[in-house]
Amino acid sequence: MEFRTSRQPTNLLRPVICIAEPMNETAKKQRPALRPETRQRHPKIFQWKYIPGEKSAGLRRSHGSAMPVGRNLVVRPCGKLLLVKAIVISRLGGPEALEVREVPDPEPSAGKELVDVQAGGLNFADLMTTQGGYPGAPKPPFIAGREFCGVRENDKQRVMGYAQWAAFAEGIAARAELLWPVPRNWTVEEGAAFPVNYFTAYFAYWKAGLIGIEKTKPGIVPRVLIHAAAGGVGTAAVQIGKLLGVEMYGTSSSDEKLARVKALGLQHGINYKQGDYEEAIKDLTHGEGMDAVFEMLGGEHTNKSVRCLRDFGRAIVYGSATGQKSELDTRLLYAKGASVHGLWLTYLSAKHELMNQAWKQLSIWISQGHLHPVVGHVLPMDRAIEAYQLLSEGKNFGKVILRIE
Repeated sequence: MEFRTSRQPTNLLRPVICIAEPMNETAKKQRPALRPETRQRHPKIFQWKYIPGEKSAGLRRSHGSAMPVGRNLVVRPCGKLLLVKAIVISRLGGPEALEVREVPDPEPSAGKELVDVQAGGLNFADLMTTQGGYPGAPKPPFIAGREFCGVRENDKQRVMGYAQWAAFAEGIAARAELLWPVPRNWTVEEGAAFPVNYFTAYFAYWKAGLIGIEKTKPGIVPRVLIHAAAGGVGTAAVQIGKLLGVEMYGTSSSDEKLARVKALGLQHGINYKQGDYEEAIKDLTHGEGMDAVFEMLGGEHTNKSVRCLRDFGRAIVYGSATGQKSELDTRLLYAKGASVHGLWLTYLSAKHELMNQAWKQLSIWISQGHLHPVVGHVLPMDRAIEAYQLLSEGKNFGKVILRIE
């Protein structure tokens, strides 16, 4: 709250949020003298209200202290205490638990900056979070989302960012080191589709030992199998793989999706609904296998992916889209000298040197026009359940974006 009167506030008086009724006549008379200067996201919710003295005590008990004007109380919202709309995980159980609610506008804190969010990118991690399957998430209710694009409040610059949660709200207090400038020619939806997809894809190639292959493996063209090649991380991995000069094999659920990914640079498409991808890899490579597999399916697919490797190959495990715990028979690793590597962006995002190294290379590729996020679906936040189900059923191509407004 903010009050402009001749009476100075005391240290005991603290700001509060008041959802007031429409302005009454007495409040209208008071308003000119107070000369409000506020930012109001929802003017229909926050209006001036004059509250007589006999009613103000109850307000203080329920909302905390407030500044009186004589025996009476005139209240109005201050910009930093407004309510904002957010997509909230109200309980665990799946997309049905999502609700659009009004929550307090976030406050800045040490190392964090306020961003007015305009769009959020949806990931399998968000789907897992609604089911209670994502480690480190708080107990419901809490704000969903870990990837966003918007305008930074302190300098009005467009930024895209990464967070553990609370991204699907009109405002977020985000870690300053996990905010990056949005390329000038990108839309807000494209900015929201970048952080998780491209950092994950970059680190997958890094974990596979394929970053800088032009220096370490001259004359050899590595082979990579990309599961869910038509998804967000998949399309990012195809774009980066093309730059690295690797031979890419990708799985997807339809020939139509595979055709679209081939337009991005994928050389070999495998429709897993028409045949077993493990057998397809054997046929396509004459039994040699892959140098790396980007595995995010979980369950039995971890073992299947390892069996797709050639000697000294690496399986990069970064998810479990099937919802099943990964199964790994370590005996499969012995015969080929193969290895399995975990990739968790939540962990890597705390490694500032690694993130800066990744961004340095990614930003160069962006400036050269090589990277362009693939946005397949854009839905308003009140259709969040539909967006989550679209991802859950594998009906998306590229990124699913939620407009935050």
